[in-house]
Amino acid sequence: MSNDLTRPLLHFTAREGWINDPLGLTYHEGQYHLFFQFVPGQTEWGPNQRWGHATSPDGLHWTEGPVALEPGDGDDGVWSGSIVRPDGEPAALFYTTVQLDDVQIGKARIARPADATWNTWTKGAVVAELPPGVDVVAFRDPYVFHDGTTWRMLMGAGLPDGTATALTFASEDLQEWRYDGFLAERHRDETTPVWMGAVWECPQLFRLGDKWVLTVSVWEPFVPYYEGYAIGTYEDGRFTAESWGRLSYGPSYYAGSAFEDRDGERGLIYWLRDVDGPAGTWASAHSLPHHLALAGDRVVASPHPSLTKARTAGSTDVRDSSVDAGSTVDVTMTLDGPGSRATLTIGDDAVRVVAAAAEVTVSTSAGTFTMPIDGVDVRVVLDGPVVEVFTAGGVLAAPVAVDRDNHVTVEGGASADVWTLS
Repeated sequence: MSNDLTRPLLHFTAREGWINDPLGLTYHEGQYHLFFQFVPGQTEWGPNQRWGHATSPDGLHWTEGPVALEPGDGDDGVWSGSIVRPDGEPAALFYTTVQLDDVQIGKARIARPADATWNTWTKGAVVAELPPGVDVVAFRDPYVFHDGTTWRMLMGAGLPDGTATALTFASEDLQEWRYDGFLAERHRDETTPVWMGAVWECPQLFRLGDKWVLTVSVWEPFVPYYEGYAIGTYEDGRFTAESWGRLSYGPSYYAGSAFEDRDGERGLIYWLRDVDGPAGTWASAHSLPHHLALAGDRVVASPHPSLTKARTAGSTDVRDSSVDAGSTVDVTMTLDGPGSRATLTIGDDAVRVVAAAAEVTVSTSAGTFTMPIDGVDVRVVLDGPVVEVFTAGGVLAAPVAVDRDNHVTVEGGASADVWTLS
């Protein structure tokens, strides 16, 4: 196990350069394929994005490969999108092609893999663009799925009056698409029970249990906020929300990307902002893959089951535990009851987690952040310079200053399981 805490062990980072949105996470040919927004040679965002590519046997340990798609051939930037695998046909990759004179209004373009490695993709035609007569402040992030009747494409957008929306297109063959109106919409002035912004980036719609779930990255020009969602029904290209919720908290999560794992279970993986290499050679990371489940009118996220399989040693009801410096630590703190209070400290105050009054408060070098608990379990994963916290009420991520001491202390009304991971 590496003792280099400056780079996470289980959270993907590029060898060098800037990354942001994870894209098209797919289990294919016996391994997970992860694509990502990538600008080599710099550690700040730039419009000349590529699609980087990495593979993993478990969604945790990644090997970076060659760039899959680059600017050129009519693209000034190759931005976010998705991948589908139609039965009996090659995979289809849909990405946002942008021009530097107006990067906010993109177009959807298709690409196909050169072979089963998915290392190289051949660009095809532009298949969807902003329809005449529709006025928006942003248009991008094609998400393609089959709704049981036809192929659907969602494009994230926002109207000039502050209405966040997703435009929908339909196709029988993935090549010819027709505009079919708005999937759903919500005005930025609506705040109950949660504010959903003025633009929806990365809108994605999928079945979860017996419901449909719409996940969106909440954006208002030009500020990214958090991951929001709606649970509801879908029919003929229209989604009707029955409840709205907020999934992510803290400064880091954004651009959640939906996926199906090898067993067909639903999940999300995020861009982690502000998790950067101290030497200035790489910037940003990706979250652990999250598993999603429904609990009444809430979407609940937890670390993907592959994380449990990565455990190497553990102890139950630990109050004061030492683990190897440089270890990745997975701690589940179970409160004695809804009214109890407990404090988890990792390292020399590198991470402090306080659970009390139905809230969890997480403090790192990046600041102090809160989210609801909605239960009695608080799970904390520390992996070098990043911490992720999971409760039934949401997920929270933040960057962490490097600390060679991974001493774990639990105080107050809670039991704890402490595991190291490899």
